[in-house]
Amino acid sequence: MTAQSKASMRRSKPSYFMAILGVALVLFILGMLGWLVINASKLETYFKGSVQVHAFVRDGSPQKEIDIVKQKIEARPYARNVAFITKEMARKNFIGDGNEDWDKVLDYNPLPASIDFFLEPEYVNKDSLKTITAEITKNFIISEVKYPDAVVSNLNNIVRKVGYFLLSLAGILALIVIILIDNTIKLAMFSNRFLIKTMQMVGATRWFISKPFDSRAIINGFISALLAIVAIMIIIYGVENWWLPEIEALRDNGMLALLFLGLIIIGISITFISTHRSVTKYLKMKLDELY
Repeated sequence: MTAQSKASMRRSKPSYFMAILGVALVLFILGMLGWLVINASKLETYFKGSVQVHAFVRDGSPQKEIDIVKQKIEARPYARNVAFITKEMARKNFIGDGNEDWDKVLDYNPLPASIDFFLEPEYVNKDSLKTITAEITKNFIISEVKYPDAVVSNLNNIVRKVGYFLLSLAGILALIVIILIDNTIKLAMFSNRFLIKTMQMVGATRWFISKPFDSRAIINGFISALLAIVAIMIIIYGVENWWLPEIEALRDNGMLALLFLGLIIIGISITFISTHRSVTKYLKMKLDELY
């Protein structure tokens, strides 16, 4: 029996090797999708955080009143980087945007002073902006509140559509991952069916038979996940350093760590469950059914 067991184990090694590579490849694909989802979320936050609101101040408003309104806005949770822009600063900004012919057209400054601030990403939606606009315009010195309405509308529509697409893709891919890994493990275990049955026939308990295979499955799942993580890190490094350096600013090491932990858990869990199911199946089969 010992010689037969050793021979069977030798025959099973290539299957384990291919199973590890197969699972690693599937986890790599799932991990790359996860990385894209993380970057999409960070891009959404970045674009929403770049939306600026202008609260235009009436001409002749006392500086004391302006400071009071500015302080009120600074205290609100939706505002960040609040700044008072004088008429002269507004003129310089306008000229800086490529309007050098200002003095040839106008001999006065029609631009109003304003209190400008950037919105926190979670407040970039029509309902929140309507509430914010109504709140700010209650102050008499504020004549009008402006923000890029078209950008807000289009941004939320695009984000919603992209979110649905990525969620659907992730669900489909997760199902494919489970099926592919399960089939890969079943093929790897197929070469061990006679060894499993032989151990059962000489009186080994189910727990004694399944323990080494389950332990090996855990190790294989962990190795597969590590291979996938290394491959993903190489891709990320290449993208950030050679292809698209700007994307490095979006990197979230905390989310990446959670993604990699998830790949390890998925790799170990599915390989363990699939292996244990295969061992149990072969233990229940009759000897003639193994051929």
